[in-house]
Amino acid sequence: MSRFLSERLKALEPYTPGEQPQILNLIKLNTNESPFPPSQKAASYAAAEAEKLQLYPDPECRRLTEEIAKLVGVDPCEVLVTNGSDEILNFAFMAYCDSKKGAAFPDITYGFYKVFAQLGGVSYTEVPLDKDLKINLDDYKGINKTIFIANPNAPTGIFIEPEEIEEVIKSNPDSIVVVDEAYVDFGGRSCIPLIKKYDNLLVTQTFSKSRSMAGARLGFGVGSKAIIQDLNTIKYSTNPYNINRMTMAAGLGQLLDEEYTQANCKTICDNREYTKTALAELGFEVTDSKANFIFAKHPKIGGEKIYQGLRDRKILVRHFNAERICDYNRITVGTREQMDALINAVKEILREEL
Repeated sequence: MSRFLSERLKALEPYTPGEQPQILNLIKLNTNESPFPPSQKAASYAAAEAEKLQLYPDPECRRLTEEIAKLVGVDPCEVLVTNGSDEILNFAFMAYCDSKKGAAFPDITYGFYKVFAQLGGVSYTEVPLDKDLKINLDDYKGINKTIFIANPNAPTGIFIEPEEIEEVIKSNPDSIVVVDEAYVDFGGRSCIPLIKKYDNLLVTQTFSKSRSMAGARLGFGVGSKAIIQDLNTIKYSTNPYNINRMTMAAGLGQLLDEEYTQANCKTICDNREYTKTALAELGFEVTDSKANFIFAKHPKIGGEKIYQGLRDRKILVRHFNAERICDYNRITVGTREQMDALINAVKEILREEL
């Protein structure tokens, strides 16, 4: 780093994104992307907008906002569209965390929460998961901090019912509770209906996973009209044109082909359960994931050894070095053919190591 960097940022530990290697014939199961392309409507809508790139996009994202609102059952004034859900999470840290109000989130969860807290100079509490890698919601009741809960959690994939999260929302009436639902479309239920009851709830979702648009960078938040006004203040103070024309059009096209999205989600869920069963039969311990990934470990072989063995066979999964989860690997759910290739590779590794 240069000698000019702010002292406040010199200790910042940036988020490490999943590897994006350029390897021929690689089976890429490390960043929870969809194995399916976006809808043809999304592609054609984006292509049409490519001819208008000399013009700024609509900063209000009106048509897209209206379609999102219709999909999730809220008013357009209760929706904010952002450049990936990471942007609205960052907005939430900026809006609702400061020297008086710190943040709280699990010690094993989406890595960007800690980064956003450090970036903003915000104090934060990492609340340990229990011995089964589950979030203990009692730890968050009445905590008087801005709370961030990924549901399903990452990288475990474990889902919490909205009725249970509601108890946390009720017990923190003077604090914002952010529920990050990046993976909710793969077997969970959304907390979005609760925004009608609670003015301290913000729910975030993304087009990156279930809607096959990780490369487009599109997300959104849902909350009370007042919360969305707060976040718009930050948006218009940083980047009013945060969604480019092609991404906005692609998102609209994708929403207008919801049947395609739901069919893909069902296939991914079927492939997830198929792979979980196969790994369990091979002796793996697997969490009850309701996401588009599997979190698995073998009792006799370390996670890094399995990760490297798969990589040697041109299958890339995600390995974490944190002490409590270093024996696990996170495996994105792909096509049935990709899952069969993974299972066969795992069998080879087990034959070599056991």
